[in-house]
Amino acid sequence: MEDLKPKSSCLITDSYKKYYPFVCAYINTRINNQETAKDLSQDVFLRLMDYKQMLRPDTVKYFIFTIARNLLNDYLRRYYKKQEITSYIYDHTITYTNETESLIIAKELSLLEKHKLSTLSDQRKKVYTMNRFENKSIAEISTALSISLRTVENHLFTSRKEIRNYIKQCI
Repeated sequence: MEDLKPKSSCLITDSYKKYYPFVCAYINTRINNQETAKDLSQDVFLRLMDYKQMLRPDTVKYFIFTIARNLLNDYLRRYYKKQEITSYIYDHTITYTNETESLIIAKELSLLEKHKLSTLSDQRKKVYTMNRFENKSIAEISTALSISLRTVENHLFTSRKEIRNYIKQCI
């Protein structure tokens, strides 16, 4: 039986040399930020290393661009969500004339969130805390807790919904 590790490492190295500029250009055309495109391109090849056992010379190109597309979608999803939140906060803070009142409301909302968080199951509490307060992605949480991506997504969706509903009831 041949040793596949040197072959797959060599395949990754060759693929990096051959496809990195194309991946970087692909990502840059969609986000129009060269530095971020370089970072995401590096992440593509780091992610590729996780799939060493599955790589074949005839399919590695398609695998690289699939990983790039998925990372790009995740990045854009986070980016637009952050923009939406920033816009929402900006729009609503302008309406307040009293800064002290705004700070008190923000603290009360934070306390409500933390109170509801304490009532969630341990797993949901961990997932929500890691995402909300530690800014970890779903993939990072999945790896850290050794659970599937889909399970993390479900816990995150459910916990956000519960906290949102709780805060709505309190307001």
